[in-house]
Amino acid sequence: MKKVLTGLMVALVLMVLAGPASAGAIYDKIGKAGVVRVGMMYNSIPAAYFNENNEWVGFDVDIAEEVVKRIGVSMGKELKAERVKVNNKTRISFLTSDQIDMSVANMTHKRERDKTIDFSITYFFDGQKILAKKGKFKDLKDFKGKKLASQQGTTSEKNAMELLKKLGDPNYMKNVISFQDEPSCFLALQQGKVAGWTTDSTILLGYAAKEPGKYELVGDFFSSEPYGIGVPQGDSDWRDAINFALQDMWADGTYKKIYDKWYGPKTPYYFPLTEEIEMWP
Repeated sequence: MKKVLTGLMVALVLMVLAGPASAGAIYDKIGKAGVVRVGMMYNSIPAAYFNENNEWVGFDVDIAEEVVKRIGVSMGKELKAERVKVNNKTRISFLTSDQIDMSVANMTHKRERDKTIDFSITYFFDGQKILAKKGKFKDLKDFKGKKLASQQGTTSEKNAMELLKKLGDPNYMKNVISFQDEPSCFLALQQGKVAGWTTDSTILLGYAAKEPGKYELVGDFFSSEPYGIGVPQGDSDWRDAINFALQDMWADGTYKKIYDKWYGPKTPYYFPLTEEIEMWP
């Protein structure tokens, strides 16, 4: 019995070290199943949210659908994108637990995150700012000693604390109030519970557009936020397929069409495109 138990324990350890059963074989698995499980946000305007008709729409939604379609073409078959709701806390854990195959969820590529999952090339370029009621603040330094809303467990939360600390705020940790999601942050700003809400600027633009002329972005960017598509570790074929799709979308102008649809000058979320996707010869 002791030998049996020891053998079981060794097997379990090997399974943990190997990671999800799909690791290293995601590309092949998707080719057989014909389905890609895509993790996306659902309340991040205009990246991925439900509109007034209860339709799941947004920049990330369109990017994900196009990437999946192009991978299907490269496989010689039609692939279906199965949308899965994720949030700031689950978008990584769903990858590591084999609940999704890719996470297109306005996720900044960080070295710390890269220890757990892999990322595609950068497909979106943003930075962190502060949203406040119009006319109340002129510069980042004006938020010293003020309360800022941010989302719990995000890089934005850490960046906000670092900003207040740099400004000389002795209570920089207490003055960053963490909330579960973006709607809660915006509500706190609306109700005057915080002086500002800080996260990636395009997210702030999306919520500010709900009440035109009432809110504004204050100051310069104080962080760089390069978004990557998250994938499980250990499958270069799958990661390459996503990278090739993104590069092809950029090369033939499809990326720009999707970008302009959501962030172009004719939208409420205008955000000029100033960077270029990494291209491989």
